[in-house]
This record gives sequence, C-alpha cells and structure tokens, in this order.
Amino acid sequence: MPEPPTQPSSDPHSEPLIRNVSDTARWVAVYRARETERPDAHFRDPFARRLAGERGEQIAKSMPLGRDNDWSMITRTYLGDQLINEQVQQGVDMVINLAAGLDARPYRMQLPPSLKWVEVDLPEILSYKEEILRDEKPMCFPERISLDLSNASARRDLFAELGRRSKKALVITEGLLIYLNADEVAGLAKDLAVPPSFDSWILDIASPGLLRMLAKRIAKQLHQAAPFKFAPQEGPNFFLPYGWKPMDVRSLLKNAARLKRLSFFMSLLALLPETEKSRRDRPWSGVCLLKKQ
Repeated sequence: MPEPPTQPSSDPHSEPLIRNVSDTARWVAVYRARETERPDAHFRDPFARRLAGERGEQIAKSMPLGRDNDWSMITRTYLGDQLINEQVQQGVDMVINLAAGLDARPYRMQLPPSLKWVEVDLPEILSYKEEILRDEKPMCFPERISLDLSNASARRDLFAELGRRSKKALVITEGLLIYLNADEVAGLAKDLAVPPSFDSWILDIASPGLLRMLAKRIAKQLHQAAPFKFAPQEGPNFFLPYGWKPMDVRSLLKNAARLKRLSFFMSLLALLPETEKSRRDRPWSGVCLLKKQ
C-alpha cells in the first residue's frame, strides 16, 4: 500500500522529485493537462495543470520515456470516464475512489448531483487537492476521507460503513494496484467483496511483459520511491478467486489507436491481434470492469 508521506528535506536540492507514491499523482496530472490543452482533446480537465504544479512538471520532464508515454495515461483516463458514466447510468449511487490522488472527476464530469463520491487517500495529498480546488464547484459533492489503505482493519471498517450508506457502489482504483504486491492486491480484493452493496470495480492492470519493459526504461527515482510490482500472470482473471469477475477488458493500446494518440510505429503494433497469451507475454495494459460474483 502507499507509504505515508515523508517529511520534507531541509535542503530542497537534495530532495528527490518523487518522494513517495503520492507524488506520482502530480506526474499523472500533467498528462491530463496536456490532453486538455489539445484542440482535439478527448476529455477536458481544466484543473489538471494547477493540480500538477511545478513538481508535477519537473517529474514529467525527468522521465526517460518523455512524451512517448502520454497515450497510455490519456487513454486510461478516457476509458475510466467511459466506464464510470456507464455504471452511473446503470444505477450506481456511490463511487468510492481509493487512492484518489489528484483525480478531479467530480468537478469535470457531467455527474448527477445526487451521486455520492467518496475519495480515500493519505491526508497530505487530500489537503493539497482541497486547497487547489477550494473555490471550484463540483458537479456532485465529494467526501474526502484520510486513510492509509495498508491499515487492513481501518479499511474494513470504512468499507463496512460505506456499504451501509450505499445501495449500489462502484469502486475505482486507478493507478493504485501496480504499486502493490500480489498478496496486498488479493487482500484488498477480498475486503472489497464483503459489503453487499459493492457491485462493481474499475481498475487498471499491466502484464508481466510490460513490467519487464518498464523496469528497464523507467526513471531510477521512480523505481526507488514507488516501484512497480503488480502484473499477474493470470491477467484480469487474478481476481476470480476473491469474488470478482472480469466483465469488460479494454486494451489501452487498441483504444489509443482508435483515439489517434499513437505514433506511426505504435499504430502498427496496435494492429496485432490480442489473445490471453499476448496479454501476458507482450507489454500490455488495460482498464477492466469487474463485477461482484
């Protein structure tokens, strides 16, 4: 689970850009800002540039992949928006965003005012977001809960409470699971399966092949402060023993090609057929909708 935020260094020049998992939220906000500023943007997040701040820009510039990775983050956001809208239209009355980071969906998406939106994360990142967005009006009012999700007892208590307050809840873990190990993901999945009202779960998942590639290409500071861990051989079927069934698996590469966000070379790769074996062996990632079994 994400580590508690570290104390700032007395020497700002000695402090790493990525101090902990929370700082990756600033990095990801840069991608949303870049898409928003395009004339042909597939979504708009007018808050992303402010939320990213100077640290987010510095992190993005420090990454060896540069802008070659824009397409994956942009597509992940786009697919998440799509799936959330679909689930809300099917009667979801509460969205529970775990490790919500700097996500601004309650402010930028057209959501019903009656929708309950609960954001759970560490206090530092939630306080930072609250400060940036304090004068903005959300479409549905988010409730922010400070919690270290690695505290299994505390999260079970929270899930039980949210379960009592909802009739049909959607859980989101965008950008979280890759930082956990398989046992931690399994424990979280089992806990989320307990409340009867927790009906669906949107998550993103990477293949072992992608993890191997990223281990070679990712910035050293990210590998040290927030290493990537979770990329199960079983793919989305990893969650079956824990009460969750994959209902919709959407490839980032295939959808990025459809959205015209790939280079020529990557567009050629997107033409290759996908199978369960290729999802495991090749660098692959996707956004999945799981349903309670």
